[in-house]
Amino acid sequence: MSSKHRPSNQTPPNPADKGRVVYSEFGHTDHAEALKRAVPDLPPNQQHLRVEASRAGRKGKTVTIVRGFQASSETLADILKKLKAHCGAGGTVKENELEIQGDHKQKVVEFLIKLGYKAKGSGG
Repeated sequence: MSSKHRPSNQTPPNPADKGRVVYSEFGHTDHAEALKRAVPDLPPNQQHLRVEASRAGRKGKTVTIVRGFQASSETLADILKKLKAHCGAGGTVKENELEIQGDHKQKVVEFLIKLGYKAKGSGG
C-alpha cells in the first residue's frame, strides 16, 4: 500500500493482536459471562411461537422454521431433539430459531401445543 492511502503515523493492523489487552485498570479478567446476552427462560404457556415452511436461501429445499422462543440454548436443544424424533427429520438451532428439514408445519404446531406452547402456523 502506498503512503498516499495510509497516513504515515498509522501502522498496518497485525492479525496476531486480536486478543491482546492493551490496557486494563484492574488486571486481566475474563468478562465472557458478563457480556453474554441474558435470555429469559419463560414458561411454555407464556411464549407465542410462529411455525412456517420456507424455501428461501436453501436451494429449493423446504424447511420448517419455529420462531419466537424466549428460552436458553439448552432448552432449545432439548425441544429440537424431541421435534427431530417426532418428525423423523434432521434439524438445527439458528439464532433462537429451530429449523426442521422438510415441510412438517402441522406436525410441529400440534407437538408444540402438546408441550404447552402457544403455537400458530404462519405463511401459506
